[in-house]
Amino acid sequence: MKPQSLQFLAGLFAAVAIGIAATPAASPATDSVTIKSERLRQNSAIAKLRVDPAEIAAFWTDDVTICRGLGVQLAGKAAYQKLFEADSTDSKRIVYERLPSAIEVSPHWPLAFETGVWNGHLGDLSGPTIISGRYSAQWVKREGRWLIRAEVYVALDGAGSGLDSKAAP
Repeated sequence: MKPQSLQFLAGLFAAVAIGIAATPAASPATDSVTIKSERLRQNSAIAKLRVDPAEIAAFWTDDVTICRGLGVQLAGKAAYQKLFEADSTDSKRIVYERLPSAIEVSPHWPLAFETGVWNGHLGDLSGPTIISGRYSAQWVKREGRWLIRAEVYVALDGAGSGLDSKAAP
């Protein structure tokens, strides 16, 4: 190979390396804002009059796990999605919302921790809160997108028909 070709290749590799180094990675603060936005987008999908379970499930990893508010546990996106497929659009429907109070993003790994409060409203988001509590979630960044890998909900309060359900032993 000619010396000019080697110099050209060395310059090209240096330019690529500088370009990669100059490409800013998202900061934990930016990722935190992104995760909060994703959570609020999922809330909107849950609150729609005509629920689209696939739209709600788009925020989970395939191997998502959940411990529901009253203790029932589920594993996998398909099982979790069935909960929303079973939702009715009548007045007995419970619309859940998650309100993040803190999101902490690891500066070392593609992981984040979210915590907050959740409310179950009768009928729609303007309906009375019949069950509520606290939650936490683990988020993982895969292929540039933040997804929920695990959620734990704990019911702490309720009213009316929300008190009819029993906690898992």
